[in-house]
Amino acid sequence: MMNIATTSQRVVYLDHAATTALDPAVFAAMQPYFLEVPGNPSSIHQIGRSALQAIDDAREEVCTILGCSRREIIFTGGGSEADNLAIKGVALAQQQRGKGSHIITSAIEHHAVLDTAEYLQHVGFEVTLLPVDQHGLVQPDDLRAAIRPDTVLVSLMYANNETGVIQPIAELGAICRVHGVLFHTDAVQAAGSLSLTVDDLNVDLLSLAAHKFYGPKGMGLLYIRRGTPLLPQINGGGQERRRRAGTENTPGIIGLATALRLAAARRAWYVQHCATLRDQLLEGVLTRVPQTWLNGDRERRLPNNANIGFAGIDAESILLLLDQHGICASSGSACTSGSLDPSHVLLAMGRSPEDAGGSLRFTVGKDTTADDIAYVLETLPPIIAMLRGA
Repeated sequence: MMNIATTSQRVVYLDHAATTALDPAVFAAMQPYFLEVPGNPSSIHQIGRSALQAIDDAREEVCTILGCSRREIIFTGGGSEADNLAIKGVALAQQQRGKGSHIITSAIEHHAVLDTAEYLQHVGFEVTLLPVDQHGLVQPDDLRAAIRPDTVLVSLMYANNETGVIQPIAELGAICRVHGVLFHTDAVQAAGSLSLTVDDLNVDLLSLAAHKFYGPKGMGLLYIRRGTPLLPQINGGGQERRRRAGTENTPGIIGLATALRLAAARRAWYVQHCATLRDQLLEGVLTRVPQTWLNGDRERRLPNNANIGFAGIDAESILLLLDQHGICASSGSACTSGSLDPSHVLLAMGRSPEDAGGSLRFTVGKDTTADDIAYVLETLPPIIAMLRGA
């Protein structure tokens, strides 16, 4: 249960896929770099050198978890920037080298990927959107069939932000490697639940966002395998080996590295904790509320994600009533929560606009309790019955 100082109402936060609260240990690690070590890491004086050393140490922590070298990590201003840098940076570099102008992604990607791919279409690229099956999975044979001699990049997400469905990234990456095509994965939802060892995943580029694993907002990273061509998308300085200009966000970098280290250390516990609560929620809803279903594959999904459809009801109506009872959930990606359009992810999986429009995403976290889930299961069924006029 989450305590909100501005209200005495009980609040149950089940929107961890949208963002997570900053871990107190992460906050403590960041504090000195706001107040005591304010130096610019590019400065040669002792305070600047201290900031630079802290960044180097943080980069080393990240590399240990990803299984890569320090030269292969670029710190960014978030997951969306990392996706943009990966896709635009590599695609434009490859085009400039005469390698081709074709990229492949899927119909269920986050808009940080889809909108970037659309931008590239406007500057001369051809984009192939791979379909998914009813469970939300990309089929490896579809990827094989889509690769062409002029394909310069494939970008497929590790785990979906709406349904939590986990793609067979290692297999998809192996296909790209056989064909000599660079492979990027948006792994923003995966940290803390899944392995991030880049060699095992067969990826050339991987994006992360700190606020998805109890780190600070506005902080991300891009892993880029050594030798991968990349055109910088932010110019104006020599930071990050001239691949991302701008004074480094020292506290944010420290926060990201600390959060990633903590997430890796507690991963086994976190997976078990979240899966237990998710299953309690899922089974409770599906058995107590008629005409409901799970969106996405039952087994190949993140341990904290339950995306549930409710027949004949608009998701926004459910969310508003849940919020009145202090329960925070979502109808899909937080980045498109203001849109009235049905989820593009659920539509791509074959759901009707009506069914997609009646689906909610519940995502539990490390501080969620069994009592929280019990409260939701007491509150949700009467809300659905009322909305259906029962």
